[in-house]
Amino acid sequence: MTTWSKTIAVGLTGASGIHYGLRVLRCLVEADVRVYLLISQAAQVVMQMEAGLDAPGRPAEAEGFFTDHFGAAPGQIQVFGRQQWTAPVASGTNPPDAMAICPCTTGTLASIAAGLSQDLMDRAADVALKEGRKLILVVREMPFTVVHLENMLRLARAGAVIMPANPGFYFNPQRVDEVYDFVAARVLDHLGVAHDLSARWGD
Repeated sequence: MTTWSKTIAVGLTGASGIHYGLRVLRCLVEADVRVYLLISQAAQVVMQMEAGLDAPGRPAEAEGFFTDHFGAAPGQIQVFGRQQWTAPVASGTNPPDAMAICPCTTGTLASIAAGLSQDLMDRAADVALKEGRKLILVVREMPFTVVHLENMLRLARAGAVIMPANPGFYFNPQRVDEVYDFVAARVLDHLGVAHDLSARWGD
């Protein structure tokens, strides 16, 4: 039986910037991390628009699709349905080590901030917060309204890490992939997952 280094839940929502989440996913697979993957309907649309990936809607088929796409080991990526309340992430008795929603829409942000738990992604985030596990929200929107900012503040006070997808340019990126890498690297740093995506400041 395979022993994974960590178990991390990843949520993909319909915000622009799906490449950030896909880069995080690839790095988690390469680091021998087990991934619980949650995908919104809008994320499937954006994934096709921005990355040309037609991910199946059914969890079992999506699991096979992403396993093949990332070259993951059998069982390393587990995809759960939006209303699959029997999934491990739905209960504090079996939470993942951490969770990242990347990218995160302001609608998902609002739902988590209100504690609505209307679907499995919201519930998984709620579980991460109540169990004291790291929750990273890569919010992708501009400009932010007062409502967005108040929701971010509320979640930051609850223990979430608010990490807007704001790449740095001091390292003089030459390709758009390097911009994706910058944001993904910061997410991985906060998840405690080793990577070699970008140079460290001062190195």
